Amino acid sequence: MSSKARRIGVITSGGDAPGMNGVVRAVVRMGISHGCEVYGIYEGYEGLVKGGSLIKRMEWEDVRGWLSEGGTLIGTARCMAFYNRPGRLQAAYNMILNGIDALVICGGDGSLTGADKFRAEWPSLLEELAGQGKITKEQMTVHKHLNIVGLVGSIDNDMSSTDATIGCYSSLGRICQAVDYIDATAFSHQRAFVIEVMGRHCGWLALMAGVSTGADFVFIPERPPSADWEAQMCGIIAKHRKLGKRKTIVIVAEGAHDRMLKKITSTQVKDLLSQKLGLDTRITTLGHVQRGGNACAYDRMLSTLQGVEAVNAVLEATPETPTPVISIIENKIVRQPLIEAVQDTHAVASAIAAKDFDLAMGGRGTEFAEYYQAYMMTTGPESPELRLAPEKHMRIAIIHVGAPAGGMNSATRAAVAYCLTRGHTPIAIHNGFPGLCRHHDDKPTGSVRETAWLDVEGWISKGGSEIGTNRGLPSEDIEKTAACFAQYKFDALFVVGGFEAFTAISEMRKARQFYSAFKIPMVLLPATISNNVPGTEYSIGSDTCLNALVEYCDAIRQSASSSRRRVFVVETQGGRSGYVATLAGLAIGATAVYTPEEGIGIKMLARDIETMRASFAKDKGQSRAGKLILNSEHSSKTYTTEMIANMIQAEANGRFEAKYAVPGHVQQGGTPSPMDRVRAVRLAVKCMQYLEDFSGRTPDSIAGDDSSSAVIGIKGASVIFSNMEHLEKHETNWKDRRPLDEFWLGLKDVVNTLSGRPKADDCCPTCGRKN
Repeated sequence: MSSKARRIGVITSGGDAPGMNGVVRAVVRMGISHGCEVYGIYEGYEGLVKGGSLIKRMEWEDVRGWLSEGGTLIGTARCMAFYNRPGRLQAAYNMILNGIDALVICGGDGSLTGADKFRAEWPSLLEELAGQGKITKEQMTVHKHLNIVGLVGSIDNDMSSTDATIGCYSSLGRICQAVDYIDATAFSHQRAFVIEVMGRHCGWLALMAGVSTGADFVFIPERPPSADWEAQMCGIIAKHRKLGKRKTIVIVAEGAHDRMLKKITSTQVKDLLSQKLGLDTRITTLGHVQRGGNACAYDRMLSTLQGVEAVNAVLEATPETPTPVISIIENKIVRQPLIEAVQDTHAVASAIAAKDFDLAMGGRGTEFAEYYQAYMMTTGPESPELRLAPEKHMRIAIIHVGAPAGGMNSATRAAVAYCLTRGHTPIAIHNGFPGLCRHHDDKPTGSVRETAWLDVEGWISKGGSEIGTNRGLPSEDIEKTAACFAQYKFDALFVVGGFEAFTAISEMRKARQFYSAFKIPMVLLPATISNNVPGTEYSIGSDTCLNALVEYCDAIRQSASSSRRRVFVVETQGGRSGYVATLAGLAIGATAVYTPEEGIGIKMLARDIETMRASFAKDKGQSRAGKLILNSEHSSKTYTTEMIANMIQAEANGRFEAKYAVPGHVQQGGTPSPMDRVRAVRLAVKCMQYLEDFSGRTPDSIAGDDSSSAVIGIKGASVIFSNMEHLEKHETNWKDRRPLDEFWLGLKDVVNTLSGRPKADDCCPTCGRKN
């Protein structure tokens, strides 16, 4: 069947999750752009069974503004009828009445399992309907195959085969915000708080909340505490208090239990802290506030990209294609066999029930296990069983280079805690390389400081850089830099920063032939809102920036829509990389995105102005009529953001108006997002482990090893370390300060497709009108 003949139904089912509306929008618009008809099936499977007005053909404008809405605008409901064959028979009949031959379903594992069963029964359901005389042989032939594609919408992130489910990071954001607020009052009164979060069968929310808030103890179903957990928890918290910590946070998943599967309640934990430790303790149960609200930037992007991939999967499917579920592994959208994913998910529950907790942890995937390990390594400084032999101890310097980015402090806290746990000496270099050279020996306190756990304990949620950062490079005084390295006997260097940090490691690597002090292992954790460091597709701080920008643009769009017929041109940061503008454009549904990679030309502007003219001409009074254009700050020396807005205003002929807005450094500041926090912790721990591997080696041996200067990065579905020399020679655009191959460039086509922006080849080169 050709794509033009396809009729795709889209359903949201199970518990609602932020981002579901992004799925519906993407499926509707991507389907229409491929010549398909798309039907919204309202109220989940209940709408499929009842049919009638609950199955509605959706047009392009029907999903305008949906990205910024929470919950699911087409509804979801439990449908007991669909659990039984007569209900599925009626659902099949309603699909055939509407000519629907493919379903895209966004829901949890129960919803997706039901969908696959529906597909397996499809031939027999058609035969039964034909036998009852409800459908003709022709209808039976036309609809003999049903394609189903699954997307996982779940705040619990409880589906195996994917690193993130749609809605989970928005939910984590609610939890972290609540704990951050509680943290302040806990500190003020030296109180303890027990926070209960969702997660009946999966501890992802509890674990990630623990990592991203620096909780003292975490209870999750997959890894119950030891048999004497009461003494273990009280011992850890008492130790933290003895070190000078004023507050205590314990995170409890609602499905928490001990190793005998006996439930552990928040009340039990509270009573222990109150009675055994004498702490003034409160319980906070967050409840359904975790589920509600708008989707964060990541969930908007994830839902959009997975929705687009779902339509592609429908159009590429054959009768023999197994039902896929659209997943994300690290940074890559992939298709996985749905039944295997569901089976693996159920296997985790079975492993927990069988008290095989190692198998349960393994079933959650590598990323989950690494986050758990990172939490355990950084939750407190005194774990004798994890301490290395004295001869393996290192003096590890930590420095921030470049502009501030959310998550820099989280990474530093994790690195310091890991060092102290292993017996290393963490040394913070304050105010970058200029601080090192100019103020290292200041009295009473210089810029080179050995760091204690209590110094950094409260940094996990702090924005900016607590040790200071700037763009100064070693080359400004390379000899003095080397002398300081030698004076303070650094054994390894951990650098957190952006392209300047990348340049700094490059300079020191090349200077090894002149200065032996640089013959130490050096690793860079990319941290920049621009996400322009070679060797990675993700930089710490970029998610925080996108959240800030999306929140800003939501407010701007509200103004544009309320004022009717208004276009806002918003200027984004990002240096000479268009990453921020493009990903934000994807998350807010921008009309157009201008980037330095593509540039801006007069014909491009003419096409976009003509497209807006045509769009506003068709506007018959619909709501949400405002439009946004994102312009990356260095897209053009000539066409500035203000000039673009003025040109649009001049060419609108009174049909609409244009304004410009510049959020500026708002994009750099603020509290780090949960994603930036947890990834900063995980990647910082990996960096420390990487540096540890060089312990005991001679300087010349280290200098002769290409891997001794490296960048940690997420590339596709993997976390890898790339050696600097290779990156410098083969993957770096030094002139424009960005990677030669930018993974996100293809996403501009998605932004354009979903906004309805025509291609240059489809428009008149003179006037810009669509042919």
